Amino acid sequence: MKNKSIARVCDELLLHIQCDFVGYAFQDRIGPNIRWLVAAGNRNDKYKRITVRYGKGIAGRVISTDRPMMIADFPNNILGKALEYPIMLAENLLHSYAVPIHLNGIAKGVLLVGERKNKRIFEEEQQKSVQKAAIKIEELMNTHLDEDRW
Repeated sequence: MKNKSIARVCDELLLHIQCDFVGYAFQDRIGPNIRWLVAAGNRNDKYKRITVRYGKGIAGRVISTDRPMMIADFPNNILGKALEYPIMLAENLLHSYAVPIHLNGIAKGVLLVGERKNKRIFEEEQQKSVQKAAIKIEELMNTHLDEDRW
């Protein structure tokens, strides 16, 4: 039920800022692994099999730093190797913007928007839209704290 609500938020964001991809990842309750759980605009289901560790990839870095992260012109100008960014590779994303999602005040998830073709820097207004969507997801998560998996 909750993932359907989160998927609806992702679908709305995809249409609102007219990007190619929106994804939601969350850290496992136990352990450092982070998994992509919901996607909109995805070309395949590879995202469901992607797991990154805390501090690695976009999701791991956004959670560990508790700060938004922008990637422009992937794989140029990135920290580390392209293989450390599996969501970018799986969805053929060139540009992305990701923000942390908090549970009880602690960064535990990520909301990412991405673009495949156009040279695009996500402008301030679009970044605000991503932040607002992340807050909606946080509210959904807080109403479903008793579920086994976020």
